[in-house]
Amino acid sequence: MVITGLGVISSIGTGVADYAAGLRAGRSGAKPVTSFDTTGFAHSVACEITDADPADSLRTLDAEELGRAARFAVAASRMAVADAGLSDHDVRLRRTLVSVGTSDGESRDLDHLVALQVAGGPDRVDPRVAGRVAPARLSAAVARELGLEDVEAVTLPTACAAGNYAIGNGFDAISTGDVEMALCGGADAVCRKTFTGFYRLGTVAPEVCRPFDKDREGILVGEGSAVLVMESLESALARGARIYAEVLGYGLSCDARHPVAPDRDSIARCIRTAHRNAGIRPEDVDLVSAHGTGTRANDATEVGAIRDVFGAEPPRTVSIKSMIGHTMGAASALASAACAIALRQGFIPPTINHRETDPECAVDCVPNTAVEAELRIVQNHGLAFGGNNAVLVLGRYDGPGGPEESRKSA
Repeated sequence: MVITGLGVISSIGTGVADYAAGLRAGRSGAKPVTSFDTTGFAHSVACEITDADPADSLRTLDAEELGRAARFAVAASRMAVADAGLSDHDVRLRRTLVSVGTSDGESRDLDHLVALQVAGGPDRVDPRVAGRVAPARLSAAVARELGLEDVEAVTLPTACAAGNYAIGNGFDAISTGDVEMALCGGADAVCRKTFTGFYRLGTVAPEVCRPFDKDREGILVGEGSAVLVMESLESALARGARIYAEVLGYGLSCDARHPVAPDRDSIARCIRTAHRNAGIRPEDVDLVSAHGTGTRANDATEVGAIRDVFGAEPPRTVSIKSMIGHTMGAASALASAACAIALRQGFIPPTINHRETDPECAVDCVPNTAVEAELRIVQNHGLAFGGNNAVLVLGRYDGPGGPEESRKSA
């Protein structure tokens, strides 16, 4: 199973080239919130997308039919298909899965509808907006935009691990022969509900996100989408596709022990399951792309689980949330795209805003500056409320269409 196309829209770059440049540069997407009125909040910084309009990617659907998260999903899917060297017609000829993970769906539209009702009563509801709030529209919109008919469209709501769940769904569907191609990833938009919820939990940082740092203060909410085109190796080779990475396997766990607190044993079990399913050993892993939210509990618990699996000297462990914020259901999809880019281009993105590592988070987080590295296997974490955990394992592919061939021909 291989990844042959990537579509990305994020606060540090839209499209593969710009996103890769942002990751290499340690670019920050943090800026004052503009999505909603922040009066009454002591601090209101987020990683919003202000320099790209996802509606610009639409060719079939009217942008007004879609909420912001669905627009992100469609835009990323359009980019991914083009990046894979495919036309809409090419995808229509194949049995296809569209699998999109999300935490909030169109909660931004729900915020708007609630505000209208509070201000003017139930008669003030905007029927146009009300008609686009169903989370299922995130995946359905992709299928409709591309004109797909032989398609299964699934929206997975497994919170902040949803992107990895969606990719795992694609892995299974292709492996069993249910589909020939999968467009998998995640999408979410900044909304007042989620910002306020994390703010009231005391987990929103005032200015920056500093995963693994002793002075970390919490998350910054973010938004965006990443979609991966996945297909069998045989399919990719037959059409001469460029290959970003091989999907080796994934692992899931759901401890359900607490609504919000992470569970160390469950995370470690999820990592071990991913290794077993991918056919690798801990010592094979060159890089861990951590969930790394920047909260006190998550970072210490996650690093504890990593050390339980890898021992006293785990692989380099980074968090791109320091750059793009916590994009909720899109988080592990955007991180998976970053891992695929890192494998192909040979570098490790940094954990920015870092000053001093917390002894409870004793990992090499590649502070502040990207480093060149020959990576062969990376693992990407998605850890969610309710104990929903998903770990994805990607490997470098050096055959036809892989990075070695690209370097030889350069």
